[in-house]
Amino acid sequence: MSHIENVFNLVRARLQAEKVKLWEEPYYTEGIGSIELVMEDLAERYAQFLGIDVSNCMSALSELQDHALRKLAARREFSETGMATFKVRRIDNRSGTTTMLEIKCDLNSLGSELQAAIAAKLQLGNPQHVKCIASGKIVAPNVTLGAQNLKNNQAVIVIIGQGDNQNGDLYERLNKIKADVEAVVSSQNRLMEMEDQDGNPVFLPPEENRALLLALGFCEKAKAAMRREDYEESLLLLLEGDEKFGACQSSFLESVDNFALLNLDIVWCYMCLKNVSQLPDAEARLGICERSFRRSYGESFERLYALKGRDCPERALFMRLRLLQGIVLFHQNRRDEAFEKFEAASTLLKELKVDEDKLLLLMEMGFDVGEARLALRSCSSGSGGNIDQAVQFIQERKKKLNDARKESTLERKVHRRGGANREAATDADWVNPRSVCTLVEMGFDTQLVSLALQRTKNNVTKALDMLEKNSAELLAAVPNTSAAPADATQMAALQQLGFDDATIRAALECTGNDVERSIEFLLQALQSEEKLKETLELATKLANDGGDRPSTSSQAQNSSIIDFVMAKARDELESLKAYERFNSDINQTDQDHLDLPLIREEQLLCEYRRLLEQ
Repeated sequence: MSHIENVFNLVRARLQAEKVKLWEEPYYTEGIGSIELVMEDLAERYAQFLGIDVSNCMSALSELQDHALRKLAARREFSETGMATFKVRRIDNRSGTTTMLEIKCDLNSLGSELQAAIAAKLQLGNPQHVKCIASGKIVAPNVTLGAQNLKNNQAVIVIIGQGDNQNGDLYERLNKIKADVEAVVSSQNRLMEMEDQDGNPVFLPPEENRALLLALGFCEKAKAAMRREDYEESLLLLLEGDEKFGACQSSFLESVDNFALLNLDIVWCYMCLKNVSQLPDAEARLGICERSFRRSYGESFERLYALKGRDCPERALFMRLRLLQGIVLFHQNRRDEAFEKFEAASTLLKELKVDEDKLLLLMEMGFDVGEARLALRSCSSGSGGNIDQAVQFIQERKKKLNDARKESTLERKVHRRGGANREAATDADWVNPRSVCTLVEMGFDTQLVSLALQRTKNNVTKALDMLEKNSAELLAAVPNTSAAPADATQMAALQQLGFDDATIRAALECTGNDVERSIEFLLQALQSEEKLKETLELATKLANDGGDRPSTSSQAQNSSIIDFVMAKARDELESLKAYERFNSDINQTDQDHLDLPLIREEQLLCEYRRLLEQ
């Protein structure tokens, strides 16, 4: 933030305190304009009171007056014609420039029409490359502005998705990222699964699970963009993730930190893009983050400190939160409150400092910079980190994760089996794998357990009561489990494709000779790109030469099976390629979200504390 912007804040606050209206007499007269002598007297009085330069004060007053007059004119025009005025701020993160525009558009217009108007004003070729953000949401092109709650005189951020940066066209890049995330989440091979911070799997009903995986996928790519300091791309991806989080139950979002961290990251992007026009959204998002942290960690984070000690790495998140809260308060001219937040951020920053020599030493030992920094912060005791304790911390952390993943092997198998079962592919029929394992370990039959959990909506206590008191009724309701023999024709067709005989038989018998489900099962069992390619090549060859069909009567069925295998194998190969692209810039460090270098945060803290002193 510049000195001039600080002057504007001071002058605006003084005007509000004195209830001065620059658009009315004696400061402005209709038909004459601004009354210079009166404005100059006001500038001299304010400059003396605020301790600022008279010319800077006059510039601020003149611009604030002009802004108020334009706002009034826009209100009159909207009242008379229905034409809304939008204050458009174009941000170019790469060049560090900001362009201000006024765009007029009817609120009954589609979002695409606003995009087109902005593109025309900026002389851009493709309106689709214009991404508009208003009130913390991406403006949808196929919905009216009014339906998206856009208002007259509203501030809109614009990010242009074209350019010559090293990552190419942002518009195309974002579309590829979205397609890759969708492909990875939709893969039959469960390329992406959720864990908590201790390595335990997180199980959710299918629809909610998909929405959350999409949201987390966008957040991971946004973090990668943030590491490159590409805050435009990061902000757009975070807002995509925000939309996906909207499909998750609020009760679940309140129990985890992910949604809080997304809101914190969105405000961080606003700050790095020097965008103060979204202050209301920033304040609301920081409020969500603060409430989530207090629910998770206690009012003064006492639960977290009791569990992990005062040196926990989560303090980096608290430092950024306090800094951003202080910045928002500063721009609202609530300086005393801002000072308190900056002081809290400063205290946390000092605690989080690590000794660079110790960091380098751990890296020389072969540890990743992220895990080394987190370990030193977790073993700092105010000394910048203890090497021996840090090494022990990393080793214990890895062991804890590995142990948790081993212990949850059965739960993960049950989860994958459930995902492959189309009959349980809806939220209503879903059963929690952890609950299944708990009851099976008590000696109950897996099928009976699944049915009891379905009927009780995953209430383990009620399901146990049902299993103990109504087992006969449950047994009668379980479908006939005697497996039909594998269909010989289907078996022969699948043998041509190179699948193992025993696996084919098991797949057909388990699915009741449902050939499509069997093929999905067989392709999942391959678990490698090379084997998928081999299967696809063999299927393509069979399709081209007619295949080695056992009889004329089965040709149509064999052809259908081969075609389905080709289609599914192609889909899975594309998913694997998408996964490789997705993972290409993702930080694999455990607890990556806590590994904030805090360099930019320290710079901003110093900058705003200096401004407070002016």
